[in-house]
Formats: sequence, C-alpha cells, structure tokens
Amino acid sequence: MLMNDVTAAWARSRVLVVDDQADIARMLTAALASQGYEVQVVSDGRAALARFTQWRPGLVMTDLHLPVLDGLALCRTIRTHSLVPIIVVSAKSEEAAKVEAFDSGADDYVTTPFGTEELLARVRATLRRAGNGLPHESFEAGDFRVDMEARRVHVRAVAVRLTPKEFDLFVYLARHPNHVLSHRTLLAAVWGSHAHPEYLRIYIGQLRKKLELMPSNPRYLLTEPCVGYTFRPRG
Repeated sequence: MLMNDVTAAWARSRVLVVDDQADIARMLTAALASQGYEVQVVSDGRAALARFTQWRPGLVMTDLHLPVLDGLALCRTIRTHSLVPIIVVSAKSEEAAKVEAFDSGADDYVTTPFGTEELLARVRATLRRAGNGLPHESFEAGDFRVDMEARRVHVRAVAVRLTPKEFDLFVYLARHPNHVLSHRTLLAAVWGSHAHPEYLRIYIGQLRKKLELMPSNPRYLLTEPCVGYTFRPRG
C-alpha cells in the first residue's frame, strides 16, 4: 500500500461527532469505537470547525440543532473547502429538513432514535462511496461541460451553480449517458441504499429547472416511467 493510501485510510478511521446532547454523543461514540473508529466529540458548530481544521477527520456526524453555529451552517462551511463525507443525525424526520440538509452538503441523514447496526452500515457505505469516488478530471458530455474541481456545470457554455447533491446526481447521470438508470441505482450511487425514493424525484425536478430550457418538456433528463431516468447529452 502506498503512503498516500495509508494516510487516507488512517484519516477515514477518524470520526468527528458534533452534538450537544450528551446521551446521543455517548451512543454514537460507543457504536463507532466498537468498530475501531477513533472518535472526538464537540458540542457546538464553531468548536467543530476548529477541531475539523486541526484534526482532519475522515467523517463528520452532526446534529442540526447546535449552539453558536447550527448543523446546516456547519455543513455549508465545511463544503466551501472540503469534500469530507458528512452524516446528519437528527430527530427531525420531515422531508423538508432532509432536503435542506442534503442541499447544505450532507451525504446521508439518520433520524433518531436509530438502530446501531443500521447506523454503522450507513457509516461504512458513506466512507466507501467517498473512498471510491468518481475521478476528479473535468469532462464534456454533449451540450455540457463538468468542472469537477469547481463542482460547476456549464450547459451550452453557461455556468450553472448546483447544490452538492444536485451536482453528484448530475455527474453520475452524465457519466452514464443514453443509459436507462433505475431509481434504485441512482439512489444507491448518490445517497446510499437507505435513501427515500422521493429524494430522486425532487432532485431531478431541481436539475431540470436549472439545466433545461423548458423544464416541463425536458430534452436532457428524461423520465423512463416506472423504471428511472435517462440522460441525453445532446437533447
């Protein structure tokens, strides 16, 4: 194993838990430590940013309701300079809360109370997707150019700013042009196997609003009824 691979594996074993509820923090710490993860806990968003910069964890798990700086602001701030995976752990189960968390940069969302085995499976899946991420080279697909470093999409030479999850979903579609991709395939690739099917419909709708000339009559992002979606790079 090369040195940079060793360093990456070592970093991925570090988990920063951000929660001001001591009982939840203890549960998360115990579950993670039982599987060999190194865990540090902080109780507010501002302290989390300082610890993140100093400690360089491979995964962040955060509540939404935090003192000083809330979980959404924490996700957005981390995303300005890092692609480290983030799992939100929250008692809020409303779809709107989950969508807002994903739009702020979260990679997964776990509602409390949670089962330990499911939680650990989500951690493994999130780290696996991060470790086996898509190549970072920019590429072109028909009318689109994808800037992987800036995480920006250009359609017909016009730059379009996408949220983190919109970008991840579009990149996966763009790397599989003219193929019918099932709902299950897309959900697993972008959100993980436990994702709610409604996420996909919402995010495809958002992509159409930003990328299509006529979102109600799409040329690029086509629905395959009862199956999934197809990306046509030239419309």
